[in-house]
Amino acid sequence: MNRNQRIALVVALANLVLICLFPPVDHFSVASSSLPVFAGFYFLLDMPPLGMINADFLAIEVMVVLANLAIAWLLLCDKPAGGSRRGLSLQNAALVFTAGNLMLLLLFPPMESVFAVTKAAIPTFEGFYFVFAKKPAHVIVETLLYIEITLILVNSALLWLIFRERNPPSADEIRAAMREYSLR
Repeated sequence: MNRNQRIALVVALANLVLICLFPPVDHFSVASSSLPVFAGFYFLLDMPPLGMINADFLAIEVMVVLANLAIAWLLLCDKPAGGSRRGLSLQNAALVFTAGNLMLLLLFPPMESVFAVTKAAIPTFEGFYFVFAKKPAHVIVETLLYIEITLILVNSALLWLIFRERNPPSADEIRAAMREYSLR
């Protein structure tokens, strides 16, 4: 682990501590106690009386921090001494593309109307809205958000593996392999 990776790890741990100290809270109104509404972020020891931690949203926050830590960890790893290439490698470009996709996904999450919220296995979906300017009475469709995040991370992992640099074998390695094969 190099110095930059240690810094990324400390920043991610600090983010996780802050996220856990100020979790997202749903508020149950007196009029409708069956439907929670997102109330904001509260200090863990100073929760509102009818508030409850939104575990799904908290899990999304933690996953995003850990995904960003993984991307930073891979981008900040030491390069091999033999490779003095300049520019962005395909692996790093895949990681940057993944980070951009995750940012867009969290800025424009899938939304549904509060009035359409049911206990059905498949949620309704009304579109993607900017998270800071969403329509009134709309909530994030967490199931779709989980699926989208999972697919982005799986695809980026596959791209990262596909774009790894392959060094051709040296002449000595080829000769050793040929000798080994001829002895069989």
